[in-house]
Amino acid sequence: MQPLNEQQVIANLRQRDDASDRYYAAWWIGKMRSQHPEAVPLLLDTLSALSDDPVDEDDRGVALNAIRALGLLLNPAAHDPLMQLLGSKDYSVREEAARSLGAMKTKAAIPQLCQLLSGGPAAAGREQVGASTLKEPCEALLEALGNIGVNNPDVVAVITPFSAHPRPLVRAAACRALLQLMKEQRWANELEQLLQHPEPLVRRGVLLDLGASGWTAALPAIEDASVEASLKLVALRGLAEQSDDIKVLDVMDRLL
Repeated sequence: MQPLNEQQVIANLRQRDDASDRYYAAWWIGKMRSQHPEAVPLLLDTLSALSDDPVDEDDRGVALNAIRALGLLLNPAAHDPLMQLLGSKDYSVREEAARSLGAMKTKAAIPQLCQLLSGGPAAAGREQVGASTLKEPCEALLEALGNIGVNNPDVVAVITPFSAHPRPLVRAAACRALLQLMKEQRWANELEQLLQHPEPLVRRGVLLDLGASGWTAALPAIEDASVEASLKLVALRGLAEQSDDIKVLDVMDRLL
């Protein structure tokens, strides 16, 4: 079977008969960073299904992939539609919209992101009865604020309480954001301590947070972490994208 080309993928996203083809097309457009003139309009068009009551599950899946793709394409036309989705009743929609707005460094989204985190761990970060999720997708919201990169006292004040959240990955997301915004060693120290967590899933998440932070002083901690080498390379690639420090490439060479 021949791989799909861009024209076929665009046609698959445009049609409405096969949801699986649309789902894959939305993913492909983001993965390949498609610059086709119809790509962003078609992705945005999928979001209208999220307003249906009830929302069709297949259409929801396509829309979630479209939200992720929009975050990769970095097109300003997606700013307002994604900010509107921060008000969705759907937890996953809010989560993916926050991640994409963070990737796009959408400064206009900061007030909404902070509002969703208002009340701190006792409100936005509260455990939900009978569910594995918190009240809000705190990890994604915190990461978005760190990625957008506006270091002002109001933003820092919203993020800081989450550095003491009971969930280690939420703590890590907060420390990562504070490290990105404040460039202070103490937040890197917190992440390096979390890198010693007994749970492999936590260590993996923290490792990726260190890589995304751009903090090259964490190189030794990343290299020595009890995490598989393939994931260390992902974290190091994140560092390399934000730094011209040759030591990052040296560590990558040793792991290959």
